[in-house]
Amino acid sequence: MIAIPAIDLRGGACVQLVGGAYEAERVRLADPVAVARDWSRAGFRVLHVVDLDAATGRGSNDAVVREILAATDCDVQVGGGVRDAERIDQLLRDGARRVMVGTRAIEDGDWLDEMADRFPAALVVAADVRDRRVVTRGWAHALPLDVLDAIETLNALPLAGVLVTAVHREGQLQGTDLPLMEDVAEASVCPVYAAGGITTVHDLRALEHRGVAAAVIGMALYTGAIDPRATAEEFTE
Repeated sequence: MIAIPAIDLRGGACVQLVGGAYEAERVRLADPVAVARDWSRAGFRVLHVVDLDAATGRGSNDAVVREILAATDCDVQVGGGVRDAERIDQLLRDGARRVMVGTRAIEDGDWLDEMADRFPAALVVAADVRDRRVVTRGWAHALPLDVLDAIETLNALPLAGVLVTAVHREGQLQGTDLPLMEDVAEASVCPVYAAGGITTVHDLRALEHRGVAAAVIGMALYTGAIDPRATAEEFTE
């Protein structure tokens, strides 16, 4: 399993939110490019960049995303408000290794089928989950869709992976939702990226034991709950 630092962008800054609530911002760092370089120097090989403003229709951090892509040698996966082929293509040409698609991918299956065929092994579908139900539009809209039913549909597509975020655990430093992640890892034929609530190295080891391919870490890194260098060294593949 590989550990991946999260760089969430809001208003040009790197932030961390609590419980998936846009107004509940706990961490704000003014220079996201410097943050990306710091994580690279700590030994991380992959970065997870999300434009929260684009995801919620509040704006765009395109310029910052491009700067991050140019700033390190890390593989970078980028998401947030990606809703058309042109945006996917642009991010890949700018240097993103993978592109994360969420709301439209979940709500418009025909579009996702087309995009997966057009960009094989380049897309990660982000399934944000609260109480086993998928939520979209920046966590604001709950669908009557169980996450395992969503995974079953996604299994037929040539995806790079599936990112499952336990929104109800996001940013709270209370541990991840292990039963959820175990069920998803068992159900998915694609690599599973887990996020939300990861607090300790024991959480990471438990996820690895359950077959999760990658863990996206946010608040625990930014608050020092997890040692970045030790984590980057232990969870490298």
